Amino acid sequence: MQPMLINEIFHSIQGESSWAGVPMVFVRLTGCPLRCVWCDTEYAFHEGQALELGEILARVAAFGCKHVEVTGGEPLAQQGCYELLARLADAGHTVLLETAGSHDLAPVDPRVHTIMDLKCPGSGEERRNRWANLAHLKPARDELKFVIADRADYEWAKARIAEYDLGARAKAILFSPVFGKLEYEALARWILDDRLPPPARFQAQLHKHIWHPATRGV
Repeated sequence: MQPMLINEIFHSIQGESSWAGVPMVFVRLTGCPLRCVWCDTEYAFHEGQALELGEILARVAAFGCKHVEVTGGEPLAQQGCYELLARLADAGHTVLLETAGSHDLAPVDPRVHTIMDLKCPGSGEERRNRWANLAHLKPARDELKFVIADRADYEWAKARIAEYDLGARAKAILFSPVFGKLEYEALARWILDDRLPPPARFQAQLHKHIWHPATRGV
């Protein structure tokens, strides 16, 4: 296996998904073929260090933390990510994968908890959604996320939930406002007014409220 380009490995509090608040090790891979207009990790597009798989596993193990999330960038853009996920699970970790959903989920180890974005029109990358990936989600384990920039994105997300029966495909459907662009209260009010049923839920990026939003390694 070729070395992987790793942007950073750090220990922090999970800020998103149904796992928010859980201490976790993050392995951020370098590179992403998408260019969402609201991206908050542009530094991961190119910055990184080539590391062998064994070194990555050793650095993760050194934190003594059971929970690990592999993220990016877009982690699945590196072919070695699939093996990394499996090896982390083999080592006894509870493994999360944060992915844009533009790459094939079929080879992802079934022990992994996948959190997959569906890109709304406001991202500028709606065309990159790989709808076939919905068939590979594990309803009792995996989650879907919509990053919402405005009311149009919210309405688009609601339409996709109905069109693809997403409530039956994931244990959580996360509505996440673009930080600094869409007011939390506005999105919360839309969800309440529409009586959106579970598994739909509002999500804030917790880590951006604990640390400065531009802080890396958290």
